[in-house]
Amino acid sequence: MRPFLLFIVATTALLCGCSSSDDGPSSFSLQGAWRLMQIDYVYDRTERYAPGQSTLLHVFQGDTVLYECVYTQSASALTVYPKSVLPVTLVDKGHGEYIYLEDGEPRPLTVKDDTTIIVQRYGHLYTWHRERAISEDWGAEICRIVANGRRDDGDVFHAYVLSTTERRQADYICWLLSLLAVALGAVGIIVRMYLAKRELSSRLQRQLQQIKADHHDRPIAVRRAIESMEDEFFASADYHTLQRRLASGQMLTQEEWQLMEQQINKVYPGFCRQLYNLHTMSELEYEVCLLIKLRISPKDMAQVLARDVSTISTVRSRLYKKVFGQKGGARDWDEFILSINA
Repeated sequence: MRPFLLFIVATTALLCGCSSSDDGPSSFSLQGAWRLMQIDYVYDRTERYAPGQSTLLHVFQGDTVLYECVYTQSASALTVYPKSVLPVTLVDKGHGEYIYLEDGEPRPLTVKDDTTIIVQRYGHLYTWHRERAISEDWGAEICRIVANGRRDDGDVFHAYVLSTTERRQADYICWLLSLLAVALGAVGIIVRMYLAKRELSSRLQRQLQQIKADHHDRPIAVRRAIESMEDEFFASADYHTLQRRLASGQMLTQEEWQLMEQQINKVYPGFCRQLYNLHTMSELEYEVCLLIKLRISPKDMAQVLARDVSTISTVRSRLYKKVFGQKGGARDWDEFILSINA
């Protein structure tokens, strides 16, 4: 049994070793622009290229295509002399060592860090520095220039000047346009909100005018019938029972709220529907309106709704402002509710 366990452990260790040695493709990529920063020659001479000095620039598309040019950068422009487009291949040897094939010619490549690589060619060491800003701002345009502007007849290459000032101006204009678009979008939203609010206000005014017109045009016989039904309802045993229950602070069930709606609609036909048409109300706001119509005092409302008296007052004044678009007191809202279908 013990040899078998040793075999299992050894097999597992071997498999783990194999998997750890094959971690898949390296995360390093040549993608982007690289500036030739330094050449160390085999005969102990070093040539350095300071920023702004004319030097080679390599722009890679992935790890498969190289666009080579000579470039000079100043504060106001980038001057590009296109050279060649070459196929490349990057082979990972592990531990930061690569074989770099440029146009089929193998060259050892060492990755010092994500911004610096060293390529060996004929014994000389070429140190390249990653230029992220050039890659982001000009990478695609440089590739296009090199692909379309290189000369195959050996003549002098044409120079292409890329204005950094114009690029900054273009970026600034783009930024301004984006800001303008955001501002116009915000103005559009504000205008839509204003128009929606005005439409809502107009609709409410039309509904209020309709309520007043219905009340004014109501025949005297109908008015007297409603007054008679009011007197009969407020004198009924059911109303007094409900009033005593509300005064005791007992919570009402859903069925009892529905029964209250039915009683109110009998005396004031369409009252509940008119409430819903006036404004989208919360459950608390709707229940407060029903209790106002039943002449229940704010103190008793607060008890049955488990709220403070101040909360009940705030709900009423807030409803007045929502519906009429102006400040009003709690009693102003009470008078309006009592006037509907009166």
